[in-house]
Amino acid sequence: MTENPTDHTEEITLGLHDATPPHLVDAMADNVVLELGWGRLLFGQTFADADELAEALRGETYGRRDICIYAREPHVLVSRAPAELFIDPSHTYRLRFSGEDEAAPATTGFTVRPLQSEAEADAMNNVYVRCGMVPAPTDVIWDNHLNLEPVDYLVAVRDDDGSVLGTVTGVDHKMLFNDPENGSSLWTLAVDPTTSLPGVGAALTRALAALYRDRGRAYMDLSVTHDNVAAIGLYEKLGFQRVPVMAVKRKNAINEPLFTHPPETVDDLNPYARIIADEAMRRGIWVEVLDAGAGEMRLSHGGRTVITRESLSEFTSAVAMSRCDDKRQTRRIVGEAGIIVPRGRLVTFDEEDHKFLAEVGDVVVKPTRGEQGKGITVGVDGPEDLDRALARAREQHPEVLIEQRARGDDLRLVVIDGKVVAAAIRRPAEIVGTGHHTIRELIEAQSRRREAATGGESRIPIDAVTEGTVAEAGWSFDDVLPEGERLRVRRTANLHQGGTIHDVTAEVHPELCRVAVKAAEAIGIPVTGIDLLVPDVTKDEYVFIEANERPGLANHEPQPTAAAFIDYLFPTTTGLPQPWKPDQAPDQG
Repeated sequence: MTENPTDHTEEITLGLHDATPPHLVDAMADNVVLELGWGRLLFGQTFADADELAEALRGETYGRRDICIYAREPHVLVSRAPAELFIDPSHTYRLRFSGEDEAAPATTGFTVRPLQSEAEADAMNNVYVRCGMVPAPTDVIWDNHLNLEPVDYLVAVRDDDGSVLGTVTGVDHKMLFNDPENGSSLWTLAVDPTTSLPGVGAALTRALAALYRDRGRAYMDLSVTHDNVAAIGLYEKLGFQRVPVMAVKRKNAINEPLFTHPPETVDDLNPYARIIADEAMRRGIWVEVLDAGAGEMRLSHGGRTVITRESLSEFTSAVAMSRCDDKRQTRRIVGEAGIIVPRGRLVTFDEEDHKFLAEVGDVVVKPTRGEQGKGITVGVDGPEDLDRALARAREQHPEVLIEQRARGDDLRLVVIDGKVVAAAIRRPAEIVGTGHHTIRELIEAQSRRREAATGGESRIPIDAVTEGTVAEAGWSFDDVLPEGERLRVRRTANLHQGGTIHDVTAEVHPELCRVAVKAAEAIGIPVTGIDLLVPDVTKDEYVFIEANERPGLANHEPQPTAAAFIDYLFPTTTGLPQPWKPDQAPDQG
């Protein structure tokens, strides 16, 4: 930062290790640039010269996203470097502070408060990555929090375990550069897409608005991508109105989807194929979409061509695929390799099935072939329930497997080329009561959130299994769940049926990783998702459940699953410089 902030010949840059200016004179400070770690905010109204502003934007460093907001003449600014700059296709919304504000509704299960620790700053980054946003160095966030008074970081934390669910960053324009309009702005609103608690984004927005209203600011602005219908709906509901303010950005790999058309039909790929396509394109690998609906692509680089269907490639043999597809065969193969499997039998649809249930007391029923959890019933412990579960499984495939139910969490380990690259606990769909919504309404709302967060891949079925799970807990769909009470509404943790996934890669016991690699080797499959039931991920106790020949790599971000997959397919591209993921979802604004 310059010694004299009133010297109009130099740029004021605020960020890491810079203190807030001791005072700002009546005239607005010039050339104000704010460092936020994921990139810089350039306040265009503080630049009198378009050439200087263009040059500042061109100074953006690799792997970051700078944003120029409030440029006096954005079209003139872009004309100074048309090959490098573009007008961002986002809308600016403004919440004007006037009169008495309505009291914010009470939150359920979480609290919004200022950032309190460096560990929470790191947790903020995890939320950014899960939302497809560019993270920031933790030390930049923490240093800004300690030393940069115009920047405010709020977090939403769970009341039960203190984990960070969401975050928002605010900038006080009056404190930063003596803004004559007395404004403020909201940036990087992000909510963990796996959370089951409603209203986090709205609560963070209201809390930041209340902060600036109490300081006497006139308004709070935010930028939102033009096609983000859900976010726009939220902001308009909270009272924001569109204003004619544009943002300008630099053409870089992160922003590329905003100023160019991607290869034909890449936008139509589901998240499990798209994450692979993005990783391939970042390395200069040519991507040709063969069937967007099936996630099938042809990847080419340096004379090598590989066809993939999501994480399934032509390097997975038909034999390995058939072994994964037939759960009975999978059990036999891994069991012979010394891996622990639950007691089980192929269903004969007679008294022998009921005898097995009587022996073990509690079973899981599933078709021998199938995916996405279809036809599976967990927690069958009575004769009538068994008959219904067998009929349900038989609808998916004529051969049905019955296994003794093992207790514990559903652990998915992704194995690529003989290494575990990600581990995650998968939990069944659950809802949290508000005290005034019915269980059916809560399920439908949670299902909509899961569907939006996964590009339509995850939703909670309103079916007999869900109804039975709710009834087993002593409720009905029409009951109102008390505020804060948690209720699991599915027995299986399958993501396609509304389940959530929680990364435990850093915690998983080495023996569980060894088991996963051993199972993959026994099956003879190079890329797989191995499912275990474990009482504790930090210990070595487990029971093998099944292997998936096409694991969803997008479910394990921020672990580098797509990078490991492309490393396996195209080893010569390993180690190439890679910017952060192109922003196909939320904007930093």
